[in-house]
Amino acid sequence: MSPAWSFALARLIGVVAIAAVVGYFLGQISLTVSVALAAYLALTYVRLYRLERWLRKRRTEEPPDFHGVWGDVVALVMRIYRRKQFHKRRIVQLFREFRRMTTAMPDGVVVMSADREIQWFNRNAARLLKLRRKVDYGQRIDNLVRHPDFIRYLASGDFSQPVVIRSTVDASLHLALHVVAYGAGQQLLLVRDVTRQIRLEAMRKDFVANASHELRSPLTVITGYVDALADDPGMDPAWHGPLEEMRRQAERMRAVVDALIELSRLESSSGEAATDLIDVGGMLTLMRREVLALEPHPEVALELESDAKLLGSEQEVHSIFSNLISNAVKYTPPEGRIDIRWWVDASGGHFSVRDTGVGIAREHLPRITERFYRVDPGRARSTGGSGLGLAIVKHAVQRHGGSLEIESEEGVGSRFTCHFPPRRVAARAPLAVNQ
Repeated sequence: MSPAWSFALARLIGVVAIAAVVGYFLGQISLTVSVALAAYLALTYVRLYRLERWLRKRRTEEPPDFHGVWGDVVALVMRIYRRKQFHKRRIVQLFREFRRMTTAMPDGVVVMSADREIQWFNRNAARLLKLRRKVDYGQRIDNLVRHPDFIRYLASGDFSQPVVIRSTVDASLHLALHVVAYGAGQQLLLVRDVTRQIRLEAMRKDFVANASHELRSPLTVITGYVDALADDPGMDPAWHGPLEEMRRQAERMRAVVDALIELSRLESSSGEAATDLIDVGGMLTLMRREVLALEPHPEVALELESDAKLLGSEQEVHSIFSNLISNAVKYTPPEGRIDIRWWVDASGGHFSVRDTGVGIAREHLPRITERFYRVDPGRARSTGGSGLGLAIVKHAVQRHGGSLEIESEEGVGSRFTCHFPPRRVAARAPLAVNQ
């Protein structure tokens, strides 16, 4: 027991004792003790009233001057109040810092509840999305940003990547919207103006497409003259080697130009690919025969686990298969092995090429599908690679609503798998044929 409570208890006992002595001499012990206790209780109620009044008006009134237990109570309340005031000032300071920070951010930030109702947004979010303070608080974000791509993005639940839309309030703006989950079901919507990047990307695509088409005619002329000179019987034999090298390099340039044109076509194509009926088994069988006709060539196994057909663009699907198979042939030694597989399951159709070639180091995998990216530029030049094949494969697979999965280990080999959605599979029938 604290000293204050000991003193209060001793004082109460003293009051009762004095009242009993006085009552003894007056012959009214019960009456005097009762009067003393009533007076003590009244004093306690007065102090309790003063304490309650001060708690209600502590901002304008000084604390009451109590002693003993009541003084300890007032001191404890004052300490709690000062601590609360300190934390309140600290929270207000942090909130002001947060507001200044979000105002200085180049991106827009929208705080949303679990039901995607707007709870707060910064100045840039208001500018980019044309949100109004206080008026739009509590509104659902999909009621204010009514773009079909954004609505589908919210409904998908996959927020690993942002969605890029054209602004619904300013058609000249392109916005990247990225939802980030935090806390107990709450979400942040990050808004970034990517208009400049979109325009630069469009300029780059136009330049590549135009340059590729402009290079095709000169290359055709050069190749024609080189072929004519190489076939001229009167040509000095000493020029046969240089002319063959010129022919080889011209052919390599033509392949690069054709790949650039194909990639530009895929990037500029809107919507998904066509839905032609494609005989996957027949196409892969022909490709395997073409590889076996090369000398030397690695062992090539074709495993067709289904006779299901694909619904897509035959040209693009042929490009996907041929690029992956030719890459495997380029980087697999003659004593190696290539396994080509086609199968169908509940998640759709799947095509994979696995090789026992040189493999790809882990640090290169995130960038391997970028245009002109080469793991080893010197080796790629020696094998005739342009660095565009996997970029073409990625875009063509995406045009079919699918995805490209890459697994590789340096010195062991690689496996490239194309996953096509069920809507791209025409039929499903188990075949389990190994060739």
